[in-house]
Amino acid sequence: MPVLVAPGDGFERSSDTSVKICGLTTLTDVKAASDAGANYVGFVFFEKSPRNLNVKDAQALAIEVPMGIAKVALVVDASDEALDAITASVPLDMLQLHGHETPERVIEVKARYGLPVMKAIGVADASDLPAIDQYAAVADQLLIDAKPPKNAALPGGNGLAFDWRLLAGREIGVPWMLAGGLNPDNVAEAVRMTGTRQVDVSSGVEATPGQKDAALITAFVKGARI
Repeated sequence: MPVLVAPGDGFERSSDTSVKICGLTTLTDVKAASDAGANYVGFVFFEKSPRNLNVKDAQALAIEVPMGIAKVALVVDASDEALDAITASVPLDMLQLHGHETPERVIEVKARYGLPVMKAIGVADASDLPAIDQYAAVADQLLIDAKPPKNAALPGGNGLAFDWRLLAGREIGVPWMLAGGLNPDNVAEAVRMTGTRQVDVSSGVEATPGQKDAALITAFVKGARI
């Protein structure tokens, strides 16, 4: 049975904030995330990203992830053929849809692959908030991220934040993660302001785009749980 990773289930390591380290590309990254106490690790399947993996390399990394850490595949408007290839070879616990997927597409993906689906929602201002309720009705989790700039090459991982006060006190019907511009220096404040129980980071723990820094990963996880 697929496992929905959320606070309170078997994947949570403590009662503290759950952390996802996304965009891992090496075994060193996997070890750093595991040693730091991450609850989720993310593998990116998007050719324009400096964190992009092919299926073979992702498989090699995924099988090294310790039990108890959820493995998430990030895809962007992926076709069934692409998802078929990923899910056939890479042991996963969740699919993260980070493109322009409609609610109907979320339902299709859940039914086809039997895996929990996390849908990313880009937020720049209050006009973007209704999408949260729309996708909460069909997704197992949400990732609330900073909306990318117009003509941006990447839908996420741009190191941008949004006004976290937009989420303060908001009731969201499914587990959700905060993302966008988080780093070891601001994650504690982000958790405090939004009340989130889960956070996601990629570029905020990198030395250069696509190259994770173990010390930053450790500092981020500690900061999220202050």
